[in-house]
Amino acid sequence: MTEILTLFPSFLLCLVRLSCFFFTAPIFSYKNMPSQYKIGLSCILAYLAAVTLHDTSLGLNDTFTLLVLKEALVGLSMGFVAGLFFFAVQMAGSFIDLQMGLSMASVINPESGTQTPLTGQLLYVFMLLFLFTVDAHHMLINGVLDSFQAIPINKLSFGATPGNLAQFITQVFLSSFAAALQMALPIVGSLFLVDVAVGIVARTVPQLNVFAISPPLKIGLGFILLIIVIPLYITFFRYLFDQTTTLFQTFQSLLRG
Repeated sequence: MTEILTLFPSFLLCLVRLSCFFFTAPIFSYKNMPSQYKIGLSCILAYLAAVTLHDTSLGLNDTFTLLVLKEALVGLSMGFVAGLFFFAVQMAGSFIDLQMGLSMASVINPESGTQTPLTGQLLYVFMLLFLFTVDAHHMLINGVLDSFQAIPINKLSFGATPGNLAQFITQVFLSSFAAALQMALPIVGSLFLVDVAVGIVARTVPQLNVFAISPPLKIGLGFILLIIVIPLYITFFRYLFDQTTTLFQTFQSLLRG
């Protein structure tokens, strides 16, 4: 009983970081996932982390509230960093839908409860399926558990400076935007050539109603191109997972200082 009471502050801090991570991380933040499962998984992993750390120096003192806020910030930021390249897939889908003419059509994303583009949701589902295939969800759990060694729960300060954090955030957003452009470029570029061809036909044959031909032509060709490039996207998903792992490690080392 005494040992449980001694580990209780460490357990609470670990629980705060893990629960905040699962609140923002991909897959685990799905609204369709039962809350009992999230709470149970967070408690089990928090207990294992607290037993492994076995830090008996923590207590319910004046700085404990600040440590809780720090752990919440670390968990939320790590979950956001882990899901950033997943959001890049949806951004690529919005670029493709804009060029195909499907930007006005959208579906409800069960993860966030917001409307997302059709192609973006399709690519996101493919990415999630590939994630389960390569056990990348275990990689996320291992990454957040390893963060307790890189970012101790008993330290209130971070090793990173505001300038380093700002530079890191800028590089991350640029990398995610570049990944979205790389995914969307084959289809968007091909459909742009279709627009050029339709414009040439409209100038040479004025009697032809291009406004009635162009939308179905672009939608049909867009789906054909999407079927062709999906195998390439599967390979690109592995690249995104590698980038996510590198980003995760860089962020932990940055906070550690």
